[in-house]
Amino acid sequence: MQEANQWIVSDPNIMMGKPIIRGTRITVELILEKLAAGETFEQILDEHPRLTREAVQSSLAFAADILSMDVVYPFSHIAA
Repeated sequence: MQEANQWIVSDPNIMMGKPIIRGTRITVELILEKLAAGETFEQILDEHPRLTREAVQSSLAFAADILSMDVVYPFSHIAA
C-alpha cells in the first residue's frame, strides 16, 4: 500500500480491528460512508477536528489499494 500506511492503522483492541486513522477511533469505513452520503471533506473535517485533509485522502487511497489486491470477491448486488 502507498502512503496511506502513515495514517491508517489497525489494532484488534480498537474498534474491533477495523482500519482507523492513527491516533483516533475514527474508522476508514465511517469516512467512506460519509463521503458516499455526499458529505464534503470540509464537512467531515468540521465534524471531526482531529482529522486532517491528508487523513481523509489517505482513507480513499487505502480503500483503492484494498480493492486493487489480487483477491476479488464477486457479488451479485449491494445490500441496502
